[in-house]
Amino acid sequence: MAQQAFNASLAEAGGSLPAWLVLVAIKYRGAQTQSELARMIGIKGATLTHHLDRLEHEGLVTRTRSTTDRRAVGVRLTTTGEKRFEALHTVALDYERRLLAGNTEEDLAVFGTVLRRLAANLAEGWGLDAPVRPD
Repeated sequence: MAQQAFNASLAEAGGSLPAWLVLVAIKYRGAQTQSELARMIGIKGATLTHHLDRLEHEGLVTRTRSTTDRRAVGVRLTTTGEKRFEALHTVALDYERRLLAGNTEEDLAVFGTVLRRLAANLAEGWGLDAPVRPD
């Protein structure tokens, strides 16, 4: 339910959850190869290619083939992509504010501790990467 509500909020600003995941990964981790992005987001390369095709068509990202490794394709945000990221970031912050309404600082601190522990357990037990988040 939360994912559907977040996706609906992003759609109102011209985005989607897959687009947000790609944009935030590039924004906070810098230019990436497609394979690094797919691994970071947790999707298959072919699925990422589909999303990148759409984002590139919208002028939000550019892809450049590496001159040293023909299989590697780098992905960067364009100026338009930066602007779309900022618009979606505003939506994400508003969504977070509404979602967390009514919780105390202490509630959120405990919740954050539990989430970090769960993420660490997943990373340790299943070899999964932590989600992309700004520091």
